Amino acid sequence: MVTPLDDKTRATVTACVPALEAHGVAITTEMYKRLLADPAISALFNSAHQKNGSQPTALALAVLAYARNINSLDQLGGMVERIAEKHVGLNILPEHYPHVGQALLGAIAQVLGDAATPEIMDAWAKAYGFLADVLISRENEIYKAHEAASGGWAGWRPFTIQSRTPESALVTSFELVPTDGNPVMAHKPGQYLSFSLTVPGHGNQRRNYSISSAPNGRSYRISVRRAEKGLVSGWLHDSAQVGTEVQVSAPAGSFTLPSPQSAPIVLLSAGVGLTPFIAMLEARAAAAAHGCPASAHAPLQYIHGTDTAQTEAFGALVRDLAAKGAIKADVFYTHSPADTLPAQATSGTTPHAGRITPDWVRANTPADALYYLCGPECFMQDMMTGLRAAGVPEERLRREVFGPATTLDDALNAA
Repeated sequence: MVTPLDDKTRATVTACVPALEAHGVAITTEMYKRLLADPAISALFNSAHQKNGSQPTALALAVLAYARNINSLDQLGGMVERIAEKHVGLNILPEHYPHVGQALLGAIAQVLGDAATPEIMDAWAKAYGFLADVLISRENEIYKAHEAASGGWAGWRPFTIQSRTPESALVTSFELVPTDGNPVMAHKPGQYLSFSLTVPGHGNQRRNYSISSAPNGRSYRISVRRAEKGLVSGWLHDSAQVGTEVQVSAPAGSFTLPSPQSAPIVLLSAGVGLTPFIAMLEARAAAAAHGCPASAHAPLQYIHGTDTAQTEAFGALVRDLAAKGAIKADVFYTHSPADTLPAQATSGTTPHAGRITPDWVRANTPADALYYLCGPECFMQDMMTGLRAAGVPEERLRREVFGPATTLDDALNAA
């Protein structure tokens, strides 16, 4: 049972909001500097997010959101769930929390200096302890659910790459099977796997990748885009071969379709943001193969943006499902003139030249649709802003953010 915060503590934390708005990133940057000085703790984090500054920014946003909503903690449910799912994927344990608390309080004291009065430090110690207890409790529930699931596990489990499949000029899929040969737990389409990888010359690296296949009880598939100067994506593309072993934690994440599905669903993606949607599409195809007609599901529309036909991944799967009437598909080729669009040999898929715009989406999707978004940050912000301006209510907008949140809105509301 988590003990609620007292009124004085909540009032003191609320009074710190202006200081967090002004100095939040400085505080979290200093916090990570202290925290990552311990190699055992440093190994728990994605080093790329530290180097580019996105992790300190994301934590600063989360701390600010916590302080702003400390009197209405129900507003933080989505943020707490996202953090808990990430922590479970990375195998964060209760014994790690005191290290984080010590580093955070030390950073607050150093950055705020004399303004960090004993009253403020006491309030933040209590506020951190409360949030830590909430997260530990939720993470314990998730760990237990993973262990209890058929084919489930907690902690790291060795998997072996069984096959590699080029999906486009930039994306390669890796099918992963448990090294022990036993079954795997059924993931919910839209979830991701977390990896602990050893990259020669760079030590241990932690990464998350969406599962791009429907549940099958025996394997998972991830589809990875080769990122420019990407340490891990480059290693996967160039060095991870059939037979390579990797450490994987159980599927996590809440970017999943509702059950039951009633409202029309629009899957809106760009680039490699399609990966969680491919799992959803494959799951629908599997249901159809087992005799469940498309009419038994809510209508599903897939809208995707890619540079050219050469960068389009899973195009054949999408066109096949569209031809069978399982989905309606629109594919935008941002760098292809209209007269060079790929010829569509099947019905149900419409090619477009140029970029997806919020106006086009609103005009060509059902009025009561539930929107799922995933893709590059600029794409996501453009779509979210445009769809909100067009009158789409917040409860019908869901998005997955690859990596740390970069806006307060994402920190609070992203899946």
